[in-house]
Amino acid sequence: MKALAQDSGAQLDPDPSRVVARLFLPGGSTPGGSSRTEAVLERVLATPAAELAAEASAVLERFGARHTGLAAILRRNAEMVRSIEAPALSDDLSLLVGSAFTAEFGVEGTALCNPSAVPHPDQTGLKKGQLRLVLSLRSIGEFHLSSIQFAEAIVGPGHTWEFSKRHQPLELPQISEGQWTKGHLLRAVGSSGHTDELAHAISQALPETFGSSAIEEAIQQLREPLLRQPDAHAQLGMIRMIAGSGYQACFSEQSGLSQRVLLPVADEESHGIEDARFVQFSDDAGRTEFRGTYTAYNGQAIATRLIVTTDFRTFDIRRLTGPAVQAKGMALFPRPVGGRLLALGRSDGETVSLTSSEDGLDWSAEEPVYRPEYLWDAVQSGNCGSPIETERGWLVLTHGVGPMRTYCIGAILLDLDDPRRVLATLPQPLIQTEGERRNGYVPNVAYSCGGIVHDGVLWLPYGIADDRIRVAWVEVDALLAAMRWR
Repeated sequence: MKALAQDSGAQLDPDPSRVVARLFLPGGSTPGGSSRTEAVLERVLATPAAELAAEASAVLERFGARHTGLAAILRRNAEMVRSIEAPALSDDLSLLVGSAFTAEFGVEGTALCNPSAVPHPDQTGLKKGQLRLVLSLRSIGEFHLSSIQFAEAIVGPGHTWEFSKRHQPLELPQISEGQWTKGHLLRAVGSSGHTDELAHAISQALPETFGSSAIEEAIQQLREPLLRQPDAHAQLGMIRMIAGSGYQACFSEQSGLSQRVLLPVADEESHGIEDARFVQFSDDAGRTEFRGTYTAYNGQAIATRLIVTTDFRTFDIRRLTGPAVQAKGMALFPRPVGGRLLALGRSDGETVSLTSSEDGLDWSAEEPVYRPEYLWDAVQSGNCGSPIETERGWLVLTHGVGPMRTYCIGAILLDLDDPRRVLATLPQPLIQTEGERRNGYVPNVAYSCGGIVHDGVLWLPYGIADDRIRVAWVEVDALLAAMRWR
């Protein structure tokens, strides 16, 4: 079975030298372990004064070039493990304490995969026929922890694709509180099974639009009898966790796109943020921004989250609600259809389905659109990114799982005005891994989170074996001609 798409020859491999510095609490990350913070702190504080300067200098010399502002990071982490009342430390001792509670994390030390592609906000300096792209990347590191990185590429003219150089050191964003509406908060609390008097009492003390910190202020205003209810402590913990699931991440203006890393922040994504599907979205008024969805995983449950940006420097992360978001793989349409926002999902685990929303935050139950039809997608089918608008319909790239848990990439075509209607399907894979390319972290997998059409050519960056990224292309007309029409 020969795949239809052509290989471009471009490949992006994981680079284990791409690291960030994170707070490290000895013992705290070991399952079943207990924190050893106090004992470690005492030992570092006992370092002879005559050795402090040399030891602190050695840390900065060895690791300083791998991180932006390492000294500031170390001092901040030193403050994290000391009480507020503790006396101030000398600069050298602060650096040394911080280094004992800091660890490097290789964001793609295990794998790099599952990209999505959108037009870059900056299209200056290009030759005729070229388009600059932003790619979101799923990076997998220690403990299988996934994060989101970015890369750039230039496509065209013709059948050419070139990845831009990725730069270091990497940078983590500044995190600030997210924004909520009262109705959105109540829906989020209700979807977790908590709709009692306590949640409504808190909402009454909130304005219609507010930041996450306002929820804590509202909790402080609660009357004492409410706080003595049998389930009050658990209820408040849940509400605080939900409030923290929305936040803003902002990178410095000096950072380059390929230096930016989004690591898990909220409790509900503590075990990874996976498979971002970005799309350039335009509303009915002509306003344009980049919207993406990703899978948040806390070690037990998954859910879809929304990420919005205009410049890929500042990102607003929002919690989604509704039946459709408790699953992986939601992909947003690039514009409203029939006055509503639409997205594809796969809540039943095997069917490409359609969900809708009025505000982009609360999503309806899914309606099945495409069920597996061929042997190569007999196990399950789902989307490989947001629908791409063509003159003949919505082109939806799909993934199909078949014999030996082999993942192939296929395609279906949906009606432009009524995307519930399937107009055509591709009876053969568009892309599949073969030979040595099927080997990797997860063998026999070809998977993408979104392609793009430029000058009549569909470009599709995709992950191979959840390990590395390659790029394929196919003429859109040739793809449509190969489909089985209904």
